[in-house]
Amino acid sequence: GGMSANCTPAQLKALTAFGYNVGLAFQVIDDILDITQTSEKLGKTAGKDTKAQKATYPSIVGLAQARKIAGQLTQRAFNSLKVFRGKAEVLGALAGFLLRRDR
Repeated sequence: GGMSANCTPAQLKALTAFGYNVGLAFQVIDDILDITQTSEKLGKTAGKDTKAQKATYPSIVGLAQARKIAGQLTQRAFNSLKVFRGKAEVLGALAGFLLRRDR
């Protein structure tokens, strides 16, 4: 894409780390929401992943620990953007928006 075309190796590495951490945080948050939200608010059957015996973060490490992990991953994602010195505000804002969602 256009953004990675003129990236330094350090920036490329940072983008990769950002994407990885955001993706993982998103999954953890999804697992948490699946357990904690009511079905009608989510618009799907809450707890369906649990019923399917899918290994979710909360089912493995518990809810509190899963929330802590999501927070750490989010922090790591934002930290990886520091190398851009403000050029990546859009990405940062997007990640913040995605990770603060409640549905």
